[in-house]
Amino acid sequence: MPLATSLAIFQSCNITGVPKSTRCAILRDMAKVRKAERRPPLNKTHKLKRQDWAKKYLKTDFSKVLWTDEMRVSLDGPDGWARGWIGKGQRAPVRLRRQQGGGGVLVWAGIIKDELVGPFRVEDGVKLNSQSYCQFLEDTFFKQWYRKKSASFKKNMIFMQDNAPSHASKYSTAWLARKGIKEEKLMIWPPCSPDLNPIENLWSIIKCEIYKEGKQYTSLNSVWEAVVAAARNVDGEQIKTLTESMDGRLLSVLAKKGGYIGR
Repeated sequence: MPLATSLAIFQSCNITGVPKSTRCAILRDMAKVRKAERRPPLNKTHKLKRQDWAKKYLKTDFSKVLWTDEMRVSLDGPDGWARGWIGKGQRAPVRLRRQQGGGGVLVWAGIIKDELVGPFRVEDGVKLNSQSYCQFLEDTFFKQWYRKKSASFKKNMIFMQDNAPSHASKYSTAWLARKGIKEEKLMIWPPCSPDLNPIENLWSIIKCEIYKEGKQYTSLNSVWEAVVAAARNVDGEQIKTLTESMDGRLLSVLAKKGGYIGR
């Protein structure tokens, strides 16, 4: 009974009259409270495209793929994260209440093999359209990381990005092509597939670190500094574990006929 209440679980076992505190204490030994994951719905076309993608890249050397994405971090963190146990007689800490989490910072990063690229901060107030996205990549990814790589590395690297309008537009595609990232060097990405991008797991690691114990931030610079510090604590082995998970993800997509995979 996923996401059932403690009362519903006990009633399904024909057990009544048990106080809520007792029910929860018993259930803690075998389960945990979780929120349902939010994912875009998959229709038949989405599932077919996910299967086609998995078949296309099944024999790919994923150590050559740069997985990229953006993440927005707010001053207050995701809703529902500021929950935890406190001792009897202690008062819960006070949290600030701010609209839209107090504002936030947009962060871009990539992972390849066992290496983290970035993170890089999108300038405050900049809305990423095709032009600003390409200029951002030029100023950060290309100038600060890609240009330092060898010719053989550039020849073999595959660039992955999702289908956000600023990424998949004709302008951005043509711009990347002029940079040498085209055809087989630019990975085709299936729709509605955040579960297939291993960098999503990196974002979860970073968010768990910067918002632990319900932490809030007072400025955009302070939350950005926390992101940088958390990213530095992610070691190469953790990144390698994520990038090496791709073979299993593709097999799971095929096994589930294009359905969502577990994370």
